[in-house]
Amino acid sequence: MSKNTFHLVSLGCAKNTVDSDSMAQLLLRDGYRSMDDPHKAAVLIVNTCGFIGPAKEESYKVLGELAQSKRKGQVLIAAGCLTQRYGEEVARKVPGIDGILGTRRWMDIVQVVREVRKGPHPEPVYHLPQAATVGSDEHNALRVSVAGASAYLKIADGCRRPCAFCAIPLIKGTAVSRPVEAIINEARQLRDAGVRELILIAQDTTDYGHDLGMKDGLAILLEQLTDSVPDMDWLRVMYAYPGYVTDRLIDVMATRKQILPYLDMPLQHAHPKTLYRMKRPSNIDWVHKTLAKMRSAIPELAMRTTFIVGYPGETDEEFQALYDFVNEIRFDRAGAFQFSFEPGTTSAPLGDPVPASVKEERYQRLMELQQPISLQVNQSYVGKTLDVLVEGFNDGLSIGRSYRDAPEIDGYILIEGKAEIGDIVPVRITGALAYDLTGVLAKNLITL
Repeated sequence: MSKNTFHLVSLGCAKNTVDSDSMAQLLLRDGYRSMDDPHKAAVLIVNTCGFIGPAKEESYKVLGELAQSKRKGQVLIAAGCLTQRYGEEVARKVPGIDGILGTRRWMDIVQVVREVRKGPHPEPVYHLPQAATVGSDEHNALRVSVAGASAYLKIADGCRRPCAFCAIPLIKGTAVSRPVEAIINEARQLRDAGVRELILIAQDTTDYGHDLGMKDGLAILLEQLTDSVPDMDWLRVMYAYPGYVTDRLIDVMATRKQILPYLDMPLQHAHPKTLYRMKRPSNIDWVHKTLAKMRSAIPELAMRTTFIVGYPGETDEEFQALYDFVNEIRFDRAGAFQFSFEPGTTSAPLGDPVPASVKEERYQRLMELQQPISLQVNQSYVGKTLDVLVEGFNDGLSIGRSYRDAPEIDGYILIEGKAEIGDIVPVRITGALAYDLTGVLAKNLITL
């Protein structure tokens, strides 16, 4: 076991992955080396997720396994969402943790590592400042996570929305936007490193710039990005908030060709009463009008959304409204979660009255409805040619994604033959599955 080595486990969403990669950058800069094998690392770090129950359970499981297998001379640091919210509880539940680092000061990872390695501590070293800072305090760490030819770029952190079910403001603090110049600088560095797809992420991308005094901040950022990095092939926008997809944003997406005709907008429900209890925008008429406006301005638009079933007070009638809405709108992709009770959120007084069996039944019904919709939408692409970013090759098939497919959460395109990984190639679509497409390289087609 080498002294200056670390092993980092990242759990949860892509936003967490960016934080993990940023911490790794700072450790590498300080002379550490990353190790894939935890047994060979002096420093063990778990960047936890604490968003919902199953995520918390996974975080405790990973921490527990590393704590139990910890060898002499190793230190274990629990970082991230779970520790920010439940720091002392985490330390009680998982004996053997040496340090606790929250989400709001991830940039202090080197400082925390140095402190815990000074010697044995009767109690873990806690580093949980309440202030969330970005920009000049990030120690010049890139706020990105690169996977092949794609990269997530975090444009803001925290959230100021009042969603009753969500613990993110408790964990991350209010929304803090990163400077435009920093984002553009990182986009340029990613382009120079060969990245072809840039994925903009935040808890709420459509709120970007509000704290900086900007109106239509996301649209302005996209305009400046496309002007400053015109040779970035793809720009993808994730995590939009209902009610804040403005006419200017739609126009920018429609006219700037680098910006993919794709939008992820978690709607959470479709019945006004449920949305009101969720403290979410409840104007369903806005949703209908905005989706129609977007589909008119951006004909090839691919829409992804997410819903919660079994929210406290959700009646059969309310769920049926959601079911009918999904059937009517016909999203390219739709995911669902069963409501997870989170103490401390504003929904906590409502309890968790919907039985687990009812939640499961509604979840299954919604997914069974969406599957043939996804298949039918996919079938509409058979015979068309799509540009595909190639990400792998296996058993005679190249594997990639089109503009319709965000990494990890959407589908793939399976291509006959071999294409170069990292290339964007035209593919003629020949078949459709519920979530994936099949095709052949357009250059291999014989023109009669």
